[in-house]
Parts: sequence; structure tokens; C-alpha cells
Amino acid sequence: MDHGMKAAELFTQGYNCAQSVAAAFCDVTGLDEKTAARMASPFGGGMGRMREVCGAVSGMYLVLGWLYGYDTPGDDVSKKALYADVQAMGARFREQAGSIVCREILKNPPSDPNPTHRTAEFYQKRPCARMCLLAGRILDDYIAAHPLEKSK
Repeated sequence: MDHGMKAAELFTQGYNCAQSVAAAFCDVTGLDEKTAARMASPFGGGMGRMREVCGAVSGMYLVLGWLYGYDTPGDDVSKKALYADVQAMGARFREQAGSIVCREILKNPPSDPNPTHRTAEFYQKRPCARMCLLAGRILDDYIAAHPLEKSK
């Protein structure tokens, strides 16, 4: 499955960017779509429309943590490996999108808490569906290069 295409499709159905990426990978994470969307809901609009880290990037990292994260305090070896992968994935996203920061990608949009009404014009102007596509494909490539253990 092309999870990037699924993420872009979910965005055009009304999910925010983080929800779109997280929900696109439910077949891999084992989460149901509602749980994935709820878990990722605060990260849309660059963290609640504060226009910080792009929600598609946050959604990508949420899935990465669910699948490959560590859970033992003090496990510096696993932490270092995960953080290196986070940085590499972020660099790849930045290279293709120009930034991982929402306000830079959207060229300083409003940062109030009011959601933007979704219209055909909104979807034509905003690059968010493309950012979801990109994040999903970067994560697909990562998963292909790092096969999951059957027990996860």
C-alpha cells in the first residue's frame, strides 16, 4: 500500500495533517482509525495551529515511535538510534519540502485556534495534502528498510 497516497486522501476528507499520516498507517500499527486520529489530533496545524513542526512530520514521528520507539528509561543506545533516524527523516522531509516548520511551508498563515474552512479552493492552495503524501512515503521507505518484528 502507498501510505502517502492514503494520507493525502485522508487529508482531503477533513482530517488534519497529523491525523492523516497517523491514520494512514493503521494497517501497520494495528491501531483503529479513530484511536490514531484522536492520538494525533493536537498536532495539526503545526501543534494546534501554532504553526510549529508540520503536522505531517509529527504524524510520521508518532507512527515511527509506535513501531520502533523505546520504552525503557535510561536506554541511551535505543534513544540515540531513534533520534538519529528522526533527524534523518526530518532532513529528507526538509530537503523535499523546504522546511519541517508549518509556518514556513505555508508562508506565515494565521495561527489563531480557528480551523480553516475546507473548500475546493483551500485544497488547491494548501500544500498540506502533498506534505502528507511526502511524510507517508518517507515512512514507507523507512519501514521497507527496517522490517518490523512479528511480535510488534
